[in-house]
Amino acid sequence: MNKLFIRLLEQRGLTPSFLEPRYEDLTDPYTLHDMDKAVNRIAEAVKANARVLIYGDYDVDGVTSSTLMAEALTLAGIQPDHLEIMLPDRFADGYGMSPKLITRAKSHHIDLVITVDCGSRNHAIIDELNTANIDTIVTDHHETEPEMPAALAVINPHRKDRPTENLQNLAGVGVAFKLAQALAKRGLIPSGQEKWLLDLVLLGTICDSMTLTGENRILGSYGLKVLAKTRRPGLTELMRRAGVKKLNTESIGFQIGPRLNAAGRLDTAELSLNLLRAKSALAAAPLAECLEILNKKRKTEQNSATREITERGVGDEPVIIESGKWHEGIIGIVAGRLVEEYHKPAFVLTETTDGVFKGSGRSFGDFNLAEALNFAKGSIIGGGGHAGAAGVKVAQDNLYKFREQINEYYRSLHLVDQERYFSSRADLDVSDFADFTPEFLADLNRLEPFGPGNEEPIFRLRGIQLTGVTRMGAERNHLRLDLRDAHGRYLKVVAFFAPEQWLSLDPQFDRIEPLVKLTENDFNGVKSVEARLVDLELLQSA
Repeated sequence: MNKLFIRLLEQRGLTPSFLEPRYEDLTDPYTLHDMDKAVNRIAEAVKANARVLIYGDYDVDGVTSSTLMAEALTLAGIQPDHLEIMLPDRFADGYGMSPKLITRAKSHHIDLVITVDCGSRNHAIIDELNTANIDTIVTDHHETEPEMPAALAVINPHRKDRPTENLQNLAGVGVAFKLAQALAKRGLIPSGQEKWLLDLVLLGTICDSMTLTGENRILGSYGLKVLAKTRRPGLTELMRRAGVKKLNTESIGFQIGPRLNAAGRLDTAELSLNLLRAKSALAAAPLAECLEILNKKRKTEQNSATREITERGVGDEPVIIESGKWHEGIIGIVAGRLVEEYHKPAFVLTETTDGVFKGSGRSFGDFNLAEALNFAKGSIIGGGGHAGAAGVKVAQDNLYKFREQINEYYRSLHLVDQERYFSSRADLDVSDFADFTPEFLADLNRLEPFGPGNEEPIFRLRGIQLTGVTRMGAERNHLRLDLRDAHGRYLKVVAFFAPEQWLSLDPQFDRIEPLVKLTENDFNGVKSVEARLVDLELLQSA
């Protein structure tokens, strides 16, 4: 094992078990409250040849959860022709269980509804299903109300009455997998077959920005192995179209995930669902092409909205709240861009046809959006979500009040030093480029998947000389730095969409200490180490 890698492990306090997580160490799924009730009801449905409807969500977590649950139920014995999946329409239905579900469940003679990635706050819909003698099993990971809905089973690690604290980092697809794991443990799914679902768990977990430690470390590590040999023609075709060269967190988060999300943002999530469930490359190819087109449209729409907001200015309030007329499917991404640009929580709201503004919020650090919306409940029609991401509806007449209450709540917290959440911190200082070998990169890959709680390692380069600065790209806004260490070894460092301060560096006068992440360059079969610039400190400038 590389000495630098050993130093990295020591710095992070990681043990050998982190490098080689064991499937057998996953938490017993029956520690989740109501799991036994859910498994018993599914066993009854199998025996009775019952009709089952899965109700999901329109994002990557929801689509992967729906696909996973359908496959798990089929493995357990539910007949495919008695199994349906229903996804809400982002624009017509919004998040959560739609009233349309009741009509469909009745007309299709459904016996059992199973939710994935939603349902914990849909008390009224579940009550109506109960009145129609249709049972409901909720699997979800969102915050709950003090009183649970009257479902047959509510499997949610965030239940306020029966929390499962060590599983609260699970994505919706992670909770759905725990049900599949429970079915396997009961013998309803052939032993080991549930592991083939872990590629879906990985996608949903990364794209929902869940912490990748504890349970998710095990699920993610095995998920990468399954994704590398995925049996899904749709994923294979999508990765081919997206130009994925290496399967890791970056390719999932920036190539695969955005394409799967584009369907629910701009059209219908059914496209991504059908892609994941496609049985052949022939069936998958046109769906992958459609997602490619939608993703390009998504980029254009979000860039236009972000540019409009930044050009008019965001004001001095601690929370950015912007309203306008933008595509409803991209406002969450735009809110995220504003957070990155201004280092403030942000809500972006767009006017709908009925005069109501629908919004999406993004946050960071110590500002919890779900709690903020609860504080501002007097000014909103409805809303909810996570600490870092939430949705909201506001009447036009209450936009000013909503802005005032959200910012009032922020000020009441007296938060300090929130800027630290945007600061890049180096894991190790390095002065000898001889440490950066392909073998070291291979060791770093053992830490994948990266994400919250297990961030990609960052290295501060000390005692180096800047020997070259090259602008790249058609708009000359990308950057290449050539660095030399004290031993005469060179390293190429690249930054995309670099700030002007970096682009203006002068090798003759400037001394720098860059913070970098390492990448592998494979040119004609020869592998070498390169780096991506994360940040830099200017030590001396003439």
